[in-house]
Amino acid sequence: MLAPVSFSPRTTSRLRLRSIIADDWPVIHRYMSDPSVTAWLPHGLLDAASARAFAEKNAGRHAEALAVTLAASGELAGHMIFHPWVVTRTWEIGWVLGAQHQRQGYATEAARSLLAYAFETLGCHRVIATCQPENVASWRVMEKLGMRREGHFRACIHRPPDGWWDEYFYALLAEEYFVAKRLASTFPPKS
Repeated sequence: MLAPVSFSPRTTSRLRLRSIIADDWPVIHRYMSDPSVTAWLPHGLLDAASARAFAEKNAGRHAEALAVTLAASGELAGHMIFHPWVVTRTWEIGWVLGAQHQRQGYATEAARSLLAYAFETLGCHRVIATCQPENVASWRVMEKLGMRREGHFRACIHRPPDGWWDEYFYALLAEEYFVAKRLASTFPPKS
């Protein structure tokens, strides 16, 4: 079993990342029962009982996901996958946002905050992310974050009843993160 990590809420310019609470389950069910949101998630749609179980599991000591809320209203917009991966000092990151919260830069904004936390606070060596090649929006977020595509695994995820998905594998090393951070502070983007 992976060691639990306590998570203190993080705030960005538009978002607040916090631990999921059990009472989040109705909103989680709302977006996780939308086929347009879950089209590229291996576990697919969540019914009410599964959404409740997901919220309860991730409200506990061994959470693997965090809530993404809008800073201005507190509305739950989705969640971020964020947990230790199978290799030492490596974490996995991912994102799921309700349809009305997609294509607004929230996934990139939340992920940037979690990458900072992973490398600057947790001392991670590496952060990984995966997606299906057809999920262009997701792999574009990974590339915006400076992650590099390291692999394309063919037919590696079973998709019931008898299909198989390919998967892209992306990663970012701590040294790459800190170089990019140093460059961004030396050469800030022009307004």
